[in-house]
Amino acid sequence: MKTMSRNAKTGSLAALLAVAMVGLGFAAVPLYNLFCRVTGFGGTTQRYDPVAAAETPKILSDTISVRFDANVSPKLPWKFYPEHPTDTVSIGARDMAIFIAENQSAHPVVGTASFNVTPDQAGKYFTKIQCFCFTQQRLEPGQQMRMPVLFFVDPKIMDDPDARDIQEITLSYTFHPVDEDKNAS
Repeated sequence: MKTMSRNAKTGSLAALLAVAMVGLGFAAVPLYNLFCRVTGFGGTTQRYDPVAAAETPKILSDTISVRFDANVSPKLPWKFYPEHPTDTVSIGARDMAIFIAENQSAHPVVGTASFNVTPDQAGKYFTKIQCFCFTQQRLEPGQQMRMPVLFFVDPKIMDDPDARDIQEITLSYTFHPVDEDKNAS
């Protein structure tokens, strides 16, 4: 009888452990995304929240070069490129970059953009106020669209010994197709 209860306890513990591992597996992606947004890890940018912002960032005389990179998934029949490949911005000042997308197919296509900032240390200081990457983009056949990104580089970058000497930041986007049938359900 002791053996059965011991086996039952061991089995129950193993089942509980398996359920916990599956739960952690599902929680890992959202927790990692949260970690990256909070810390800027992996080049994750910040999203401007006017309610949370206590004050407008101070504009510094220091400047930084921002390089714009545009990529398209091979599965998306679009051309996608920055209007200007680089810009020099004052740290703390709002700036705008324009990206251009063009649907080269004979049917409407919906795409969504993923983004990244390099070097990674700059991610937590690169703040997007408005971005086409916040929503899906639908382009009709042959349609060309100008898509703005409104951003600033937080002056706190100058207080970070790991980031203050950065001379160039690269903002990179990759457009991917969106399966509209999956989104409809």
